Amino acid sequence: MRITLDELRRKQSAVIDLLEILSLEGQHYMARLSMDGQLFLLSDKHRTTSLFRSAWQIQDTLASFDVRETQVVHSSAYHEMVGMAPAAIEPLRIRVQRQKT
Repeated sequence: MRITLDELRRKQSAVIDLLEILSLEGQHYMARLSMDGQLFLLSDKHRTTSLFRSAWQIQDTLASFDVRETQVVHSSAYHEMVGMAPAAIEPLRIRVQRQKT
């Protein structure tokens, strides 16, 4: 599902359980939000996925919200790049921030 910043602001007591900052090719990042067991892609008012130039830009954009945990997620095509058969490899996850419970 998609969600805009305005829709997020209108949610009463919005808590982002997990903010995943997805690293894309071309030095772009997008935000995937996990809230109440649902996943949302942060999008603009035209329902197009919002792209950011850095992980910091995403964190700054969402700084006014209650974010419980933040991870940078980077998928790799290493096997294909070195001529090996594609393989199912879990993406690299780097915890950037986590609130104490």
